[in-house]
Amino acid sequence: MSYTALYRKFRPTDFESVKGQGHIVTTLKNEIRTGRIGHAYLFCGTRGTGKTTVAKILAKAVNCENPVDGSPCNNCSMCQRINRQVSMNVAEIDAASNNGVANIRDIIDEVQYSPAEGKYRVYIIDEVHMLSTGAFNALLKTLEEPPSYVIFILATTEAHKIPVTILSRCQRYDFKRISIDTITARMKELTDSEGVEAEDKALRYIAKAADGSLRDALSLLDQCIAFYFGQKLSYENVLDVLGAVDTSVYSEMFNNIINSDVTGCTKLISSMLMSGRDLNQFVTEFIWYLRNLLLIKYSSDVDGIIDAPAGQLANMKEEAVKISTDVLSRYIYILSELSGQIRYTSQKRVLAEITFIKLCKPQMDTKQDLSLLISRIEELERKVENISTTGVHADMPPENYNVPVAEEMQEMPAAIPAAVPEDVKEIIKNWNSILSKFGRSGQTMLEGVKKSVSESGELLLVFADPVSEGYFKQDDSRQLEALKTVISNVTGKDVTIKTMVSEEKADNNFVDLSQLIHFEDVEYK
Repeated sequence: MSYTALYRKFRPTDFESVKGQGHIVTTLKNEIRTGRIGHAYLFCGTRGTGKTTVAKILAKAVNCENPVDGSPCNNCSMCQRINRQVSMNVAEIDAASNNGVANIRDIIDEVQYSPAEGKYRVYIIDEVHMLSTGAFNALLKTLEEPPSYVIFILATTEAHKIPVTILSRCQRYDFKRISIDTITARMKELTDSEGVEAEDKALRYIAKAADGSLRDALSLLDQCIAFYFGQKLSYENVLDVLGAVDTSVYSEMFNNIINSDVTGCTKLISSMLMSGRDLNQFVTEFIWYLRNLLLIKYSSDVDGIIDAPAGQLANMKEEAVKISTDVLSRYIYILSELSGQIRYTSQKRVLAEITFIKLCKPQMDTKQDLSLLISRIEELERKVENISTTGVHADMPPENYNVPVAEEMQEMPAAIPAAVPEDVKEIIKNWNSILSKFGRSGQTMLEGVKKSVSESGELLLVFADPVSEGYFKQDDSRQLEALKTVISNVTGKDVTIKTMVSEEKADNNFVDLSQLIHFEDVEYK
C-alpha cells in the first residue's frame, strides 16, 4: 500500500477531533442538534486551518443516520459512503479550475433532483473567490432560495474578493490561525502514534514555522521525519531540514550591528550561506527578533506575547537596554525594505551585505531622519566610552592625550593641489550627473566614496569597506567598465580608474577632492 501523508492520514473525521476552532465547532453542533441547519455557509480563513475538513464533517453530520451530540457517528452506511467519497449526496468542487458559468449551471440543474438516499445534497465549493463574475451571478438566485434539501458550503482564503450579494446570503465563519501550543500538542500526539521520537523543542519550532497552519506543520514534520528516518528528531535536525538558523545567530548579528562591526556581519552572512541557510528566511526571522526587542522595550509583561524560552527571553531583555526605540524602529524599517527587494534580485548576498553595512554605518544612509541622527549620536557615545578606557584624565597635559581623531574632523587642505588633472576635476564637478545615469545598485555602492587622484594622475576611488570595492572588481570588472562609459557620456572624457579601500592606507594620505571641488546641483535617484 502506498504511503499516506500525515495531514491526510490524521485528518479529523468528527467535530471532536478538530483542533483550534472550538467557536465554530460548538456553533455547528448546536445547529445540527436543534435542527437549525442553514442553507448556505461561508468558511473563511488562512490555509491549513480546517475549512475543508469541517465542511466534510458538516456534510456527514447532516446526513448521518445516528448523530452523536451533533457529530457524525462514522459507523452508519451514509457516513462510511461519504468517507469513501462514493456518496452522490456530497459534491466537492474546486472553483479554481471550475470557475465558469457553465460549471455553475451544471450545479443548478442538479439541485432540482432530491437525494436518492440521505437527507441533504451538500455542495462544497473550495476557493470560491476564484469564480468569475458571471458564475457568481448565476449562483446568486439558487444560493438565496435553494431547495430545502440542498446546502452550500463555500470555502475561501480571500473573503474580500467575494461579492457582497453572496456574503449577505451566507452564514459566515472565520477560522482562526491555530496557536503554537495547539499545533505542538497535536504533533506530539501524532509522533507518539507513529512511534517517532522527537524533541519538544523541535516540534515547537516546526509549529512556529507553520505560522498558524496545522496542515503546513504536519507537512514540515513529514519532511523532517523522512530526512532523519529512524533517528530521533532533534532541534538541530529540524533547523538543518528547514534551512533555518538557531536564535543565537540573531543575537550575534544584533550585537555586531550595535558595535558597528561590519566584518562580523559579513562573516556571519558568509558562514550562514556556506551552511546552506536561506537568506530570505534569515532576514524575515531577524526582523521578528528585532520586533520582539521592540515589544520588550514598550511592555513590562511580554511572557504571553513573545514565544521564547525563559533563558532566551532574559538575554533579549538585556539586549533591549542597549538600543533606543527609534533606532530599533529604523533597523526594522530598513530590513523590511530588504525583505521586499531580496526576492527579486539576483545579487541577494551583495544586497544583504550592503544593507547590514548601512545598519552598522548610519552615515551611509541618505535619509536624514531623526532615527538616523539618534543612531549616529549613539555611535559617537560608544566611541567616547572607548576613549575613556585609554587612560585620559583631567590633570593630564594635552600633549599626552591618546585620543583618536574622527575622520570627518581631520584637517583638509585649503586649496586644490596643482597636480590634479583637468579631466579628474571635470569628472568630480559632474559627479552627481554621473551617478544619476548609473544603476541603482551602483549608486548604493558609490555612496560615501571619496574621490582622489593617484600618484600617476588617474581618478582614484577610495571605498570605506572591501564589499563596496569588490562590487567594481567582480565579473571581470564589468561594473568598472560601465562606470567609465557613463563618465565618458557625461563629460566626454576617457579616464582610467583605480580603486582602493581606505583601511589599506593607515595614514590616509590621499586628498579627498570632493571636499574641495564644487558639485553641480543635480539630484539622483
